[in-house]
Amino acid sequence: MLFHAFLIKYAEIAIKGKNRYLFEDALVKQMRLALEPVEGDFQVIKEQGRVYVLCPEKYDFDEAVEALQRVFGIVGISPVVIYEDQGLEQTKKDVLGYMKARYPEFSGTFKVYTRRAKKSYPVPSMEVSAELGGVILDAFPGASVDVHSPELTVSVEIREKIYVYSETLPGPGGMPVGTNGKAMLLLSGGIDSPVAGYMIAKRGVKIDAVYFHAPPYTSDRAKQKVVDLARLVARYSGPIRLHVVNFTDIQLYIYDQCPHEELTIIMRRYMMRIAEHFAKESGCLGLITGESIGQVASQTLQSLAATNEVCTLPVYRPVIGFDKQEIVEISRKINTFETSIQPFEDCCTIFVAKHPVTKPNLNVIRKSERKLEEKIDQLMKEALENTEIIEIH
Repeated sequence: MLFHAFLIKYAEIAIKGKNRYLFEDALVKQMRLALEPVEGDFQVIKEQGRVYVLCPEKYDFDEAVEALQRVFGIVGISPVVIYEDQGLEQTKKDVLGYMKARYPEFSGTFKVYTRRAKKSYPVPSMEVSAELGGVILDAFPGASVDVHSPELTVSVEIREKIYVYSETLPGPGGMPVGTNGKAMLLLSGGIDSPVAGYMIAKRGVKIDAVYFHAPPYTSDRAKQKVVDLARLVARYSGPIRLHVVNFTDIQLYIYDQCPHEELTIIMRRYMMRIAEHFAKESGCLGLITGESIGQVASQTLQSLAATNEVCTLPVYRPVIGFDKQEIVEISRKINTFETSIQPFEDCCTIFVAKHPVTKPNLNVIRKSERKLEEKIDQLMKEALENTEIIEIH
C-alpha cells in the first residue's frame, strides 16, 4: 500500500532537555541530506514533538527506508498512512480499510493505541481506541484484543489529519552527526579503520580522514580503494574531506636511517604527527584509529603508548577491545568488508619489518628518531604542502 509519510522515532535526543531542539535540528538536516539522492520531493518537518518525512506521490519505498536507516539518531521508522479528519465514523472506516489492505488475513492479537495531539478533538483517546478496536474485531473473526502483549499495535495519531501506522522499522541509533564535534580518521585500506570511523560517527562526531599513499610501492588502485571506503563510510557520516598524503620519501628515509625492527612504530609516529597537523588545521578535537589491542605488533599497549606520545590531541580507538570477527561483522553490516579485502597493499604493509619490536622503549625510539633530524623536517613540510584533498560525498 502507499504510505504518505514516515514517523521518525529517536531515543537519546528525547532526554536532552532545553538543548533538545538543537539535536532535532541536526537530525532533520542529516535526514534531508540522506534523502537527496532518492527520487521525489521529500519534506522533513518537526511537528508537536514529532519528526515526520512527508513523501511525494510516487517514490521508491525501499530506497527511502534504506536512506533513513543510515541516519544516526533514528531508532525507528514507522510508515504512516494519512487520512482527512472527517469525524470518528469516517476514521473507523479509514482504519478498517487500512487493516484490510495491510493485513487482509489477520487473525492474531492486537490493540489500538490512540494519541490525541489535537486537544480540541471531541472524543477522548481511550474511547477512540475502544471504537476502533470494536470495528476491527467485527471485521476479523479470528482477531482478539490483548492490551499487554499484542502481536500487532495499530497506532492512531489525531492531529489536523489522522495518522495511522502499525509497524516500526529499525534505525541505526546513535546521535545525529555534527552534534559532538569533529575528529580526524586515519583511514587505511584495511577492515578496521572504516569500522572505527563509522562507530565514532554514530556518536554524533563529524569525521574527516587522512590516507598515507606510497607510490610507486602502492598503486593508484590502492588509493581508489580507500576513496571507495571513504565513500561507503560517508553514506552514514555525511561528507568527508579526505587528505591523501604522499608518504613515500618519509618512509624511505626512515627505512634507510632507523633500525628495521622499529620501522613500524617510527612510521606510525610520523603518521600521527601529520594527521594531527591536519586535524588542528580543520578544527578537529581528536584523532580516530582502527587499532585493536594485540591484533598486530604495532598495537600492543607499549606500541600504542609510543604512538600516543607524539600527539597532543586525544586519540579515539572505538574498536580497541574488539576481536577481528566482531570488527568483520560490523564491516559486513556497513558494506565495507568486500572493498577492504581487495588485494591492493597500503603503505603500512609494504614497509613492514620481518621482526617488529612489540614492546618499544620510548627512549630508544626517540634516540632512533634523532638520526632523522637532518632531513625529516623538510620531508614533512613537502608532504604537507603536496597533500591532495578529495571531497567525498
